[in-house]
Amino acid sequence: MPGTSFFSDMLQNITDRGRKLLFADSRTPADATKVDFETLCEMLMSSRGEASGMAIAAEILERWSKLEADGVRQFLQMLYDRFGPDTAKLDQAIETYRAEKNSATITALHEAAEPRRQELLRRLNQAPNGTAKLVQMRQQLLALAAQADEYRAIDTDFAHLFGSWFNRGFLTLRPIDWSTPAHILEKIIKYEAVHEIASWEELRRRLAPADRRCFAFFHPRLADEPLVFVEVALTRSVPNTIADVLDEGREQINADEATTAVFYSISNCQDGLRGISFGNFLIKQVVEDLRRDLPGLKNFVTLSPVPGFARWLAKARASTASPAPSDADRTALALLDDPRWADDKAKAAEVERVLLPLAARYFLLERTPQGRPLDPVARFHLGNGARLERLNFLGDHSARAMAQAHGLMVNYLYKLDDIVANHEALAQRGEVAASPAVKNLLGRNGDATKVVRLRGLSREL
Repeated sequence: MPGTSFFSDMLQNITDRGRKLLFADSRTPADATKVDFETLCEMLMSSRGEASGMAIAAEILERWSKLEADGVRQFLQMLYDRFGPDTAKLDQAIETYRAEKNSATITALHEAAEPRRQELLRRLNQAPNGTAKLVQMRQQLLALAAQADEYRAIDTDFAHLFGSWFNRGFLTLRPIDWSTPAHILEKIIKYEAVHEIASWEELRRRLAPADRRCFAFFHPRLADEPLVFVEVALTRSVPNTIADVLDEGREQINADEATTAVFYSISNCQDGLRGISFGNFLIKQVVEDLRRDLPGLKNFVTLSPVPGFARWLAKARASTASPAPSDADRTALALLDDPRWADDKAKAAEVERVLLPLAARYFLLERTPQGRPLDPVARFHLGNGARLERLNFLGDHSARAMAQAHGLMVNYLYKLDDIVANHEALAQRGEVAASPAVKNLLGRNGDATKVVRLRGLSREL
């Protein structure tokens, strides 16, 4: 990307010149390094020159990148203690607003309430590679966020700014194929989070055939770093096992023979951007592009993992409160304790009889305290307006899938005419859009007539 390279080189040149002037009055370069972080940050906040501001920002980020764990915690604590809102200014703005409520006093109140560190982060972003380093900084912050309230307060500022900086309007969708530069393909291997890519040959099988597609979102300030990518299989039918998609010996077809696009892996690449949603935009954009290029496609589905199911089922098995499994169901579920249960057809059939209705309950009835679906992947797809189409028993035999979901996989259907209605049903009424086949599974253990209480509303399923 020559334009990006030219711009980056220009920023670096401006920064280098600014650095030469930054500590011009210091007797030696060592004197400059004695200036502490807080002083540098205050210098950056008061800087008016472009070159000097970029130089100070670069100096702060360079020093930050060399910090050990204790230094990182001290730096974050300094951000919290010294660069929160100006409380005196905020108190005055509140009093002024109370005395006279108008657009000017509202604006003044908003400005006073904003923590100073938000402006500090904006100015740090001016440094060469500033965006990438701030993403790394938030990655460190997220690792500490559970330890103290001040870290969560700082993360609120990061999330607010990143939500704007990584707005869909700034993202570029790029196809990834076997001709993509190797340094980007290496990152696809590294960041694949759902179905591990064990070798370059395995990556080639996912990218090179005519019935395979891959797309990624990129940001201009992270030009060669994918933010999120999706792998797509073009098929004649909806698959119910991951082997149907990934097996080396599978039948390959021409793209124009396909009637179904299967999104079988969606991977977020940057831990520092956790919680900044790209996947919903990615899927919708990819659907539009595929429909344009391959008009024969009629179905858009996922083949998705269920990462929270085994954990939920373990709690259900341990519970004695209603609605706990019956004694007969507990006996069947005890077969799951045998590591080789899935290799025995009789045991697998008995597990399937009990497990699928419980899985239907997990998706359709169980909720977080906030009234959302328990499973994180379900929250993503159902929140995007997809329909829970099918539960696939032993859809994935990998060790990871067996540990997370006893091999269960699901298909979510993206039917474009229903996406808005499905989204609104979940958001407004807590209702999960599901196929009749999935809903009918509840009837096997009596759940179909239970009253579901969501967000204070009683509804019959």
